[in-house]
Amino acid sequence: MSLSTILFLFLAHLGVGIAFTLVFVSREAGVKFFRFNAGLAAILLVIGLAFLFSDSSRGLGFDVVALIAATVAITLYWATVGRALASIRPALVAIGVGGGIVALILQAAVLSFGGFAMLALTIASFLSSAALLGGACTAMILGHWYLILPSMPVTHLQSIVKFHIASMIVRVVVVCAAVFLAIASWRPGAGPSFQHYITSVAGIFFWQRVLFGLAAPALLSYLTWETAKIRSTQSATGILYVDFFTVVVGEVLAKYLLLATRVPV
Repeated sequence: MSLSTILFLFLAHLGVGIAFTLVFVSREAGVKFFRFNAGLAAILLVIGLAFLFSDSSRGLGFDVVALIAATVAITLYWATVGRALASIRPALVAIGVGGGIVALILQAAVLSFGGFAMLALTIASFLSSAALLGGACTAMILGHWYLILPSMPVTHLQSIVKFHIASMIVRVVVVCAAVFLAIASWRPGAGPSFQHYITSVAGIFFWQRVLFGLAAPALLSYLTWETAKIRSTQSATGILYVDFFTVVVGEVLAKYLLLATRVPV
């Protein structure tokens, strides 16, 4: 386990998540909104790949190739949106989002430890992590965008907040299932159990992950929805800034716990 791997996984999931959630944002947000977010996603993916290649022990697997293809497509989308080559942008979006999802699935296959059930949960963990990170970040930026386009309908913010809440629910379900499977599948002689880990001093990282990465975003996303319903976009955006911070903390800890315990929490 290395810090570069943790940062690579986090940045890859955030970058792919941003690209994915842009599909759910209305065009009324404007060209500059999509250009900014596509550029942000591309930068995050490039930095993530730089962390990956700084680790000499990591080879060029199919997951990395898929992520590179997604990064190139998202970069080209950023370079052309609102400028030229409108006919190829749908294909670039498809390659960027599709390549990113394939990369996450292959990453999960590489890092999964255990049988088919744990593999399925690791894949679900990676996909839900990207959706949660991307939804929180895109919602935060979209809320801020109302300062630029105050006439934009508040329904767009409400829609992305709904997506964020849905991804939060899925993330909680996946984590609960992974913890249950890890505890239920342990057998004597197989080394320290996950139950022993989370009840020991080292388990503080797990409980911080639960508090900051699940409980806090669940509460904050609900508060965001309530403020969005009354069309208070500035208040919703302020809450989303805190919400995104807690999601980031939780997901970084989740990557650490995955590499330390092989449990996709």
